[in-house]
Amino acid sequence: MGRSKRRTIESGQQAPPFELVDTEGKRFALAAALERGPVVAAFFKVSCPVCQFAFSFLERLFKSYGGARGGGRVSFVAISQDDAADTKEFCKEYGITFPALLDEEGFPASNEYGLTNVPTYYLIAPDGKVQVESVGFSKRAFEAISEYLARFLGMAASSVFLPGEIVPESKPG
Repeated sequence: MGRSKRRTIESGQQAPPFELVDTEGKRFALAAALERGPVVAAFFKVSCPVCQFAFSFLERLFKSYGGARGGGRVSFVAISQDDAADTKEFCKEYGITFPALLDEEGFPASNEYGLTNVPTYYLIAPDGKVQVESVGFSKRAFEAISEYLARFLGMAASSVFLPGEIVPESKPG
């Protein structure tokens, strides 16, 4: 990844807009998704072991709040720093069912967000402000995302972590 001119986007800041294509060539625009509701955007590389670990928990959040369950009001997107073939393989291997977008050559979206490590994920509110951001894996960040999305949808928060499941508090990216 190229050196960023920006500092990493943090909670409370405005999320930079982006428009990227998914692995099937369909365009996704952050601004259009925010018109429906919050967006969970997760930047990753297929070779990153912490990404591989974290994405199973993102999929759990998606199954609880995204797609039809969230009435189409909550969007989840993975933003890959790899090509379409490798990204599709990653999603298949790790059971990711939400859209995977491709950061273009030179990683313009990653650079706009000032990424230094992956995974880096954000919960972006409909007003475009970042509510939760995390570099690496953070149990607390996943729980905060779950609580926010449950409040937004007017439902009880789902458990991200299963009873008896041994999950570290954090893993650096």
